[in-house]
Amino acid sequence: MHIPDGFLDLPIAAMFAVLTAGAVGVALKRLNGELPNERIPLLGVVAAGIFAAQLLNWPIPGGTSAHFVGGSLAGILLGPWLGVLAMVAVVTIQALVFGDGGLLVLGANLWNMAVVNVLVGYAVFRLLEHRVPVGRVFLAGWAGVTAAAVFVGLQTGLSSAFAYQLEVTLLVMGGGHAILGILEGGITHLVYRFIREARPDVIGGRRIGRAGGVEE
Repeated sequence: MHIPDGFLDLPIAAMFAVLTAGAVGVALKRLNGELPNERIPLLGVVAAGIFAAQLLNWPIPGGTSAHFVGGSLAGILLGPWLGVLAMVAVVTIQALVFGDGGLLVLGANLWNMAVVNVLVGYAVFRLLEHRVPVGRVFLAGWAGVTAAAVFVGLQTGLSSAFAYQLEVTLLVMGGGHAILGILEGGITHLVYRFIREARPDVIGGRRIGRAGGVEE
C-alpha cells in the first residue's frame, strides 16, 4: 500500500500533503500536547509491532503491494488522535530508513495509512459498540484498510503519472483489499483480544468474552 515516488503527479501529492498536515495538526490540538502516562508503554508496543508487521509485503497486480497496515488497531488501542500520530511515526520512519514508500508522496501515504485507516477503523469500532459487539473489531480492521486502499486507488487512478486508469486502480486496490481486508480484520481482532485478556488495564477494565464480545 506504500505508494512509491513517480506514481503520483505533483498536484495530487501536494494536495494530500496539505490534507495530512491539517489532520496531524488537529490530532496534536486534540491531545493538547499531553500524552497520558498510562498510554506511553502501549504506544511504544503498538507502534513497534505495526512497524514490524508492515515490513512484510506481497505484490498485487497494478504495481502496488499489500500488507498488514494496523491503522485500525492503533486507533482502537490508543484512541483516534494518538493512533494517528503513532501511524505517522511508523510510516515516516519506514519511508526515511527503509525506502518503503516515496518521500515526495509521503503525504499521500500518511493520509491513507495514518489518517483514513485510523479514523475509519476507530469510527466503525465505536459506531458498532452496541450494535455488533462480537464482530466490531474485525469489521473495524476490515473497513479501515479497505477505505485506505480506496484512497490509494483514487490517488493513482487520477494521477497523470500512473499507467492505469481510475476504474482499474479502484478495482485492484479497493476490490483487492476488500478481500485481503478479511485477514487484516482477523489479525486486528486477535491482537485486540489478546491485549484485552492479558492487560485489560491499559485499554480499560473490560474483557473480551469467549465468543469475542465485549464484556463490561
